[in-house]
Amino acid sequence: MSTESTAPTPGTVRPGGRTARTRSAVRDAVLTGLAEHGYPGLTVEYVAERSGIHKTTVYRRWGSVEGLVADALDLAGEDAWTPPDTGNLEGDLRALAREVTETFGSASAAAAPTAFIAAAFQSERAAQALRDFYTERFARCETVVRRAVDRGEAPSGTDAAAVVRAVSAPLFFRALITREPIDTPLADQTAAAVAAAVRAGAYLPARR
Repeated sequence: MSTESTAPTPGTVRPGGRTARTRSAVRDAVLTGLAEHGYPGLTVEYVAERSGIHKTTVYRRWGSVEGLVADALDLAGEDAWTPPDTGNLEGDLRALAREVTETFGSASAAAAPTAFIAAAFQSERAAQALRDFYTERFARCETVVRRAVDRGEAPSGTDAAAVVRAVSAPLFFRALITREPIDTPLADQTAAAVAAAVRAGAYLPARR
């Protein structure tokens, strides 16, 4: 077997140690740029100037704006976030729904995450990174449903993935499609509706 290795795709290397600070600074610059200018207005030159990292280094490690956005999403997915544990299913779902409203409930808070979503419509690489981010994030959330099953709050066999998507989907629809406001009462209402559906067995596998 050959010992030669091919060069990694820019923006896919996960550096550690001192270079982790470089990656973090670049990620912060990407977030700021997306919030201020959106994906179409984000440039490598802006990220280099904002982060204090030489443009040549940015090009060498990330290659392009696509690489920068993809790596920023990768880094976001490496955080230590854990889903809430309130002691009951409805409380956990309510906390998850409220996090969505905190993220997308105001123009300033939603600027960067909305720009990530917009980027996914213009770049397949950004789209894949966004899918990977939410796949991983929702997978973490599935534990709230498994705990509910263990406590007897949800029927055995409940589709955990479907439940955690259901509690955020109406909020995403209003925030990103119809552009209607979302708030805490709406988050609580959504969580209560999904919890009731879980108890009724709505998320059990369909019988054939």
